Amino acid sequence: MLAASSIVNPNLPCSSRASSSDFVSVSFRPLSVAKFRSSAVRKRLLTVRSAATKPAKSPAEEEWKIKRQLLSEKRVRSVDVKEAFRLQNENNFVILDVRPVAEFKEAHPPGAINVQIYRLIKEWTAWDIARRAAFAFFGIFSGTEENPEFMQDVESKLSKDAKIIVACSTGGTMKPSMNLPEGIQSRSLIAAYVLVLNGYKNVFHLEGGLYTWFKEGLPAVSLEED
Repeated sequence: MLAASSIVNPNLPCSSRASSSDFVSVSFRPLSVAKFRSSAVRKRLLTVRSAATKPAKSPAEEEWKIKRQLLSEKRVRSVDVKEAFRLQNENNFVILDVRPVAEFKEAHPPGAINVQIYRLIKEWTAWDIARRAAFAFFGIFSGTEENPEFMQDVESKLSKDAKIIVACSTGGTMKPSMNLPEGIQSRSLIAAYVLVLNGYKNVFHLEGGLYTWFKEGLPAVSLEED
């Protein structure tokens, strides 16, 4: 009596089309012999293939210390919320809100422009499915990914000479401290890094983020009120 030659991979979605890579291969051997083989030997007979290959690293995924160094070299300055409000009103600075669209719709500074640096995962490649599963493992069912159209959207709204204050929820910081000797990155600092990489020269960063802006009682509107 012979053992089965292949087993359908139980981890694949039911709707997936079966192919040679969707199966786990098992050698033909008499059951009377195979059942006495050790589990270690039997495991070596199995070949499992994964199509969830991670794409190449993007600029936004670069190490924080490299981002921070470039931001310092390009003299990207952090400003607090009151200074940002003054610059917006007196010096024609534009607040670039890089939060997700839903957060922007809920509340944002008047006149702010929204281009999200991250968006909800849209595709269904093996890699995207693996990322969704990873988010779900931590109870997050709205996983996000880098927005591949970020720079295209920014360039359609702001010229390279525009004076920009990049803002997100918390802000992050480039300032060293005892607990954070290299500061801590945030969506706005990642966006500022991508902007200067692409030739934007007048880039500022909102220290404390829009959380502090709203907490300080500075003007805010919803999308319906714009």
